[in-house]
Amino acid sequence: MSKAKRQRTLADTEAQAIGRNIRTSPRKLNLVAGLIRNQPAADALAKLTFSKRRIAHQVKSVLESAIANAENNHQLDVDQLVVTRAEVGKSVVMRRFHARGRGRSAQIQKFFSHLKIVVAERENNESSSEQKAA
Repeated sequence: MSKAKRQRTLADTEAQAIGRNIRTSPRKLNLVAGLIRNQPAADALAKLTFSKRRIAHQVKSVLESAIANAENNHQLDVDQLVVTRAEVGKSVVMRRFHARGRGRSAQIQKFFSHLKIVVAERENNESSSEQKAA
């Protein structure tokens, strides 16, 4: 006996990848995720490749995984993929202490984050604008 198969929550034209326990705060990760929201997948990869933020490399690997899932698992066209969602969530917080003067201590929090990237297949904007003009 196995449990029943869970229904797919995404549409047939969507694929996702999730990065868990990324060692940065959700606030910093959301700045990088905001760069790629609603961007074509190729443009998003280019932006992450040349971004100066340290965490952009890990975001790029999660995006590449979402693109690979779309291509291999769902047979979507890679050239028409668009990043529809880039969701950032809070994960665990490591608490450390920092020794202070007079025998006191202060707490240091080291934040972790989750990242979920959803890519969807959309038609090129150029072809849709040509159809409207005709």
